[in-house]
Amino acid sequence: MSGHSHWATIKRTKEVEDRKRGKIFSKVSRLITLAVKEKGGDPDTNYKLRLAIEQAKSVNMPKDNIDRAIQRGLGKVEGENLEEFIFEAFGPGGIAIIIEGITDNKNRSLLEVKKILNQYNGKLANEGSVRWLFERKGVININKDEQEIDKEELELKVIEAGAEDFSWKDNFLEVYTSSQDLEKVKKELENMGIKIESASFDFVPKETVEVKESDKETIEKLFEDLDENDSVQNIYTNVKF
Repeated sequence: MSGHSHWATIKRTKEVEDRKRGKIFSKVSRLITLAVKEKGGDPDTNYKLRLAIEQAKSVNMPKDNIDRAIQRGLGKVEGENLEEFIFEAFGPGGIAIIIEGITDNKNRSLLEVKKILNQYNGKLANEGSVRWLFERKGVININKDEQEIDKEELELKVIEAGAEDFSWKDNFLEVYTSSQDLEKVKKELENMGIKIESASFDFVPKETVEVKESDKETIEKLFEDLDENDSVQNIYTNVKF
């Protein structure tokens, strides 16, 4: 795999200004609440919840916020009636886009996303017309600068841990696993002393496509506007940036 494009607010939080933190905390809270609703409030038995809590901690979300989100998921604190959505779309130059989100009003979110896409010559696609271009994978990000071993040894450890594949993006190593092996591979790497930047279940494109430089700027603006939407959690594309 040549690396995938995952445009996610949560993973860029360390670089954003304070005024955006409230929006990001809200998105992570929804992630936690929904994970609890699906499989309970114990992170030891609910891996999706454990990943959401790790994301919350990575953005320095206060423990009280995390606890409230868990309580909402358990129904002990009043909250929104949340549901997940996945929208498929085509963007400038015909690129493929998958938009994941959590909302309390799916119809409203659909209209909002459609409006943003229209502003940048994009459009919503029929269900299944884009998703077949992607595979659902476990993705582990490792910052080489935070490790005490060299590049070649890190690659060997990733293979030894059971990863399916990996690719480099500057000093970051993207490690790919099957969806069911994400937790196992992550634990193996941590047991080897490897520091994990993040782990998630992502849509990874089977192939990436090149776009014109003039389109890249438009695509980035499109993703920034989608990212600003309160309901949007993750954006995946087959563009090779």
